[in-house]
Amino acid sequence: MSVFNFIINEIFGQGAIFLALIACIGLILQKKSGTDIVRGTMMTAIGFFVLSTGTNIITGNSINGIATAFNTIMPDAQQSASVDIGATYGTQIGIVMVVAFAINILVAKYTKWKSVFLTGHMLYWFPFVFIAAGVDAGLTGGKLILLATIFTALYMIISPNLLRPLVKEVTGDDSFTIGHPTTCLSLLSGYLGKLFGNKSKSTEDLKFPKSLGFLREVSITGSIVIALTYIVMAIILKVNGYNPDEVWGYAGGSTGIFTFVFTHAIYFGVGVTIMLQGVRMLIAEIIPAFKGIADKFVPGAIPALDCPVIFGFAPNALILGFIVAMITSIITIILTAGMFPTVIIPLTFTCFFEIGCASIIGNATGGVRGAVIGSAVSGVIMVLLVGFGSYFFNNTIQEWMLVYGGQDFSLWGIIEGLVARLLMLF
Repeated sequence: MSVFNFIINEIFGQGAIFLALIACIGLILQKKSGTDIVRGTMMTAIGFFVLSTGTNIITGNSINGIATAFNTIMPDAQQSASVDIGATYGTQIGIVMVVAFAINILVAKYTKWKSVFLTGHMLYWFPFVFIAAGVDAGLTGGKLILLATIFTALYMIISPNLLRPLVKEVTGDDSFTIGHPTTCLSLLSGYLGKLFGNKSKSTEDLKFPKSLGFLREVSITGSIVIALTYIVMAIILKVNGYNPDEVWGYAGGSTGIFTFVFTHAIYFGVGVTIMLQGVRMLIAEIIPAFKGIADKFVPGAIPALDCPVIFGFAPNALILGFIVAMITSIITIILTAGMFPTVIIPLTFTCFFEIGCASIIGNATGGVRGAVIGSAVSGVIMVLLVGFGSYFFNNTIQEWMLVYGGQDFSLWGIIEGLVARLLMLF
């Protein structure tokens, strides 16, 4: 158990260590020099940490206040989970994680489905979601582990391979794909772009007047959008009888709302800048290093990586998708109020990461129109997935899903929940 826990917690559970180990093995198999091996291994870990730091700044120092405001206005949205899945089922999650990854490797080696799922933190979160869906349905023991393993392995194999041709349209090459819960929304956006868009008119070719040329910088545009969002949320809080200074925690301090909004907006730009730098570093190291593993053990395999690896290819589409998704999702939340057994709040993280990725893919297949239509529809689907998913997670991780759901976590969790309930009949 000590060895098993070490593998789960210290390797699979640590994205930087996991990817650094993959890079190290790949470079060794290519018979690189000791200097190249050390450099490639360390730079992979550094690139991952740079990317993660940017992501954490965006979520923790910038857009988290938006979710806090909505939680205040709609306090009934917060549910208390009756089961702590991570603590109670940690061993089961670990077993599912390792076995599913091994299945992914074998399938990539012996079939035409050639992606290898390397998004470290998602190696944990998908088993977490599938175990929760099974527990909510009443499964225990071997049935619970078996079903979660099957669904985790299927996800690791199917989703990155489905996205592979669309990622190729974004990047222009076939060296990697996406292993992230954006798949259902990105597929939707990509094919809506093909149907209704015009790929010759890209978001990245948008013309700005010289006086607005600074809007070409995604960090500046994003910061302005976040500032405006905070100002709107402050007005909404006031209208509903809340003091923004108390809600956002700067009451009694030496700063006021101007400083709070300005710093949170600028943090967004800082986070995006750091994140994109980390993406460039990670791609530059992990893809050439992974070639060693592919050549020796899994011929033709490509890595499936985190969704920010494509953000640099269309940063305008990323911001546009975020804005459109926030608008359409809030409208959908208002129109569906009372329809589901939970109060849904805007999923700012999903709007930025998963739908931002979907918007980039929609832009690649259908230009500006594809990005707008794809992200608009995705914003609606996201809310519906969280709503219907509440029937399958209400006794376990519903509060967590209100923040991080609305995409593959919800869709695949619903499907597994239905299967689990059928198993309970036998």
